[in-house]
Amino acid sequence: MHQLTLAEIARGLADKSFSSEELTRALLARIQQLDPQLNSFISVTEELALGQARAADARRAAGETGALLGAPIAHKDLFCTQGVRTSCGSRMLDNFEAPYDATVVARLAEAGMVTLGKTNMDEFAMGSANESSHYGPVKNPWNLEHVPGGSSGGSAAAVAARLLPAATGTDTGGSIRQPAALTNLTGLKPTYGRVSRWGMIAYASSLDQGGPMARTAEDCALLLQAMAGFDAKDSTSIDEPVADYSADLNASLQGLRIGLPKEYFGAGLDPRIAELVQASVKELEKLGAVVKEISLPNMQHAIPAYYVIAPAEASSNLSRFDGVRFGHRCDNPKDLTDLYKRSRGEGFGTEVQRRIMVGTYALSAGYYDAYYLQAQKIRRLIKNDFMAAFNDVDLILGPTTPNPAWKLGAKNSDPVAAYLEDVYTITANLAGLPGLSMPAGFVEGLPVGVQLLAPYFQEGRLLNVAHRYQQVTDWHTRAPNGF
Repeated sequence: MHQLTLAEIARGLADKSFSSEELTRALLARIQQLDPQLNSFISVTEELALGQARAADARRAAGETGALLGAPIAHKDLFCTQGVRTSCGSRMLDNFEAPYDATVVARLAEAGMVTLGKTNMDEFAMGSANESSHYGPVKNPWNLEHVPGGSSGGSAAAVAARLLPAATGTDTGGSIRQPAALTNLTGLKPTYGRVSRWGMIAYASSLDQGGPMARTAEDCALLLQAMAGFDAKDSTSIDEPVADYSADLNASLQGLRIGLPKEYFGAGLDPRIAELVQASVKELEKLGAVVKEISLPNMQHAIPAYYVIAPAEASSNLSRFDGVRFGHRCDNPKDLTDLYKRSRGEGFGTEVQRRIMVGTYALSAGYYDAYYLQAQKIRRLIKNDFMAAFNDVDLILGPTTPNPAWKLGAKNSDPVAAYLEDVYTITANLAGLPGLSMPAGFVEGLPVGVQLLAPYFQEGRLLNVAHRYQQVTDWHTRAPNGF
């Protein structure tokens, strides 16, 4: 059963080939057996899962027929889950049990999904490798000596290893799409505001967005259907009708205009990945798409702009973790200042401290105009580039990452090298656009992804193109040895 996709599980549950409880028990046993190799879970919620599975079976017996009813899911460990530790991969929140469900968790539970646990992640979602977690690094199931990508690396590794069919992730600068690419998954970052951020512990509030991670575009469509929609509790949520994301999966690509930005194919891109991107372009052309070169001239400024804006917002958001109200508190503080300093110094890891320091500096008197304000101006130029491009094309295609997954520890001494791995993904977050990564081949046995970007609220178009591509290729069906 572990080899089934979410859509196949839905069909199996509907025709009573197996029950949700049988499936849940099988996957919990698989997690117990195999996850020690991967470290993809922080918490496994066996009691909760079995209770939800029995409830789902009862709902089906009573005549309910929802596609996700009784299907398994795991949540990245920054989605608040009532009564379950929600750690954000940090010592700071190691003892925190959420008193409520995040909107994403609540909506998927309402659809009948069964929560198997909370997945490992870079601390407070800050990282590109899933090596900054307080609970240790996650291993890539395609090669246990390599990273799975970050910050949603636990979700990615668990789904890639067939521990479960799907998981939630969050994407602040590529943290759904990049690990999806490095582990051979389909990962979707929706339009900013499409999925509620309420109950999702913030890193950078103007960039963060939750989304689905699964093996196929069809599965992502099912998940997004349940996750998306306006939420009055989230002031950044947009009241836009939710499309039927599964309805047009098989729509023709005849005449679809796809743009290839020339800036994507310069120095820094592994030429073997460039070849796989071009191969995917040829497949889409066979399906009727028309491909042309375009330009995104301000892309070169994206990384410096992002690494001013995101740390600045992190500096503000993480100020709430002070040792007073919740989270880690140091022992025997001498006074309030000592409480703040030692609680934060002990609770936050190196990467989080680094970004808080950078962000605080960028927001400080005398530097706000020179750094933060300039970065926001660049952000607007990047958005304008995309708007101009979408006057000529329907979608933009390119590599998801410049390189395949690197070895664990290889970039620890040079954080900027790790930051550069996000060069193709962060522009979508700066502009608020939807983006999807889909499997497109392998380099030396390690997966490679191709990224698609679309205009606002065109997630259905992304899923349609990825689904049609997956109908004529088999990259997404391949599983890592031993899993």
